[in-house]
Amino acid sequence: MNTSGGRHPARWWHPRNDGTIQCDLCPRECRLHEGQHGACVIRERSGEALFLNAYGRSSGFCIDPIEKKPLNHFFPGSSVLSFGTAGCNLACKFCQNWDISKARHTARLATEASPEAIAQAALAHGARSVAFTYNDPVIFAEYAMDVAEACHASDICTVAVTAGYIQPEPRSAFFACMDAANVDLKGFSDSFYTHLCGGHLAPVLDTLVWLRHQSSTWLEVTTLLIPDANDSTAEIEALCQWFLHELGPEVPLHFTAFHPSYKLLDRPATPLATLLRARQIALAEGLLYVYLGNVQSPEGSCTDCPVCHSGLIRRDGYAILSYQLTSGACCPNCGAHIAGHFAAPQTTFGNRRMPVQPGRDH
Repeated sequence: MNTSGGRHPARWWHPRNDGTIQCDLCPRECRLHEGQHGACVIRERSGEALFLNAYGRSSGFCIDPIEKKPLNHFFPGSSVLSFGTAGCNLACKFCQNWDISKARHTARLATEASPEAIAQAALAHGARSVAFTYNDPVIFAEYAMDVAEACHASDICTVAVTAGYIQPEPRSAFFACMDAANVDLKGFSDSFYTHLCGGHLAPVLDTLVWLRHQSSTWLEVTTLLIPDANDSTAEIEALCQWFLHELGPEVPLHFTAFHPSYKLLDRPATPLATLLRARQIALAEGLLYVYLGNVQSPEGSCTDCPVCHSGLIRRDGYAILSYQLTSGACCPNCGAHIAGHFAAPQTTFGNRRMPVQPGRDH
């Protein structure tokens, strides 16, 4: 199939009686006339069809520690090849990767990489996984799914770092290709999503529940706490109560610190005290694995046994200092099973990031 110039037939769309084409990938349901692109930038109408114009055109290739995604219960200490494309289907005013996700065209994408080239690069650099990240992989689903197929053929796992803003039909196909996902639950009010993200809360909650109960994808969740936006005790309590009831206590939850970025420069960085308060709320509500990110916090980075509270995986930032789980992912002290996917790291990748240039496929 011709994908020259990054152009690839889109999979989820339908023609409307008014002459427009509707994209059915995400809840935005963009309706496009000839030559128009969706809010995500990289899905565009040409003639009587919809195309993905970023297929094989990628940015930001790096080898990262898996804990940076963040995933603390998916092969800790392993390395992951990370990349993204341009565009996004949300419009977060606080985007930390705005130079990629808010790019208005795909000229920013200098690296051409076929699915097979990406899988080969992961193998060559000893990466256990490939992560679709930096912008939301939902919008380049066809490309991500083909990369996932190539990776699985080489026993490489795949990871989606996503806001979960996707319709039910493509969601099923997309996450069937993902071994793990970290979903950004950006806040716990529709007002927050409307005013700061340009979207709605309900589709994200629906994705989270579906992932937890109707998929085999390993799930972890991240909430970026922004001062005077989504960091009140009442909102954090409501989030944790919903989380416990709908997702259960064993899904890891990461609270991460906001730093002023993009269009939200009038707020201070999140104080460590706010993150510690959020963690205590979550633990008090009954969640078992609660982590803190974008800050130095030993208690918020380590994995403890939820039964006897023994230290099982000690971390310094993204680096693994010690690993005490048994081969059956159990606590060696009391035998409690720890939820996740684990294998004792042969070496720990640590805090490094390493730029990568996948070979081109001609």
